[in-house]
Amino acid sequence: MDELEAQIADTEQEREDAFAVRHEVFVKEQGVDDTLEYDAHDATATHFVAYDGDEPIGAARLREYEDGVGKVERVAVRASRREAGVGRALMERLEQHAAAVGFDTLTLHSQTQAADFYRTLGYERRGATFEEAGIPHVEMRKSLE
Repeated sequence: MDELEAQIADTEQEREDAFAVRHEVFVKEQGVDDTLEYDAHDATATHFVAYDGDEPIGAARLREYEDGVGKVERVAVRASRREAGVGRALMERLEQHAAAVGFDTLTLHSQTQAADFYRTLGYERRGATFEEAGIPHVEMRKSLE
């Protein structure tokens, strides 16, 4: 990898890059219906995109879930770039932003196959496995305080 950079998707092009990664991972690779992948929260969430040089390779979004709690969603890394620190870089940038805007806790719905990744970042599982978009998930939370 040349230079991995995870950042807030401030411009329309950066948001489109984030959506392109999400489409590749969730719709094409995992078979999620695109009517489920894109929703009303996309208009108000803070989007993040990771680049290797000019190539978008990862994406995530953050939105307010409840008072003081942010919800991490749509974390995606292109298959060819997994296990290279992209997800970690995205999450670190997202968590920095979340703390800066006043969230004291983050929650997320992890695909069960990714739960160990989030555990290494300090997230704790809460509750039983459930299904979203036909994929098993678990709720996880982390305090930012």
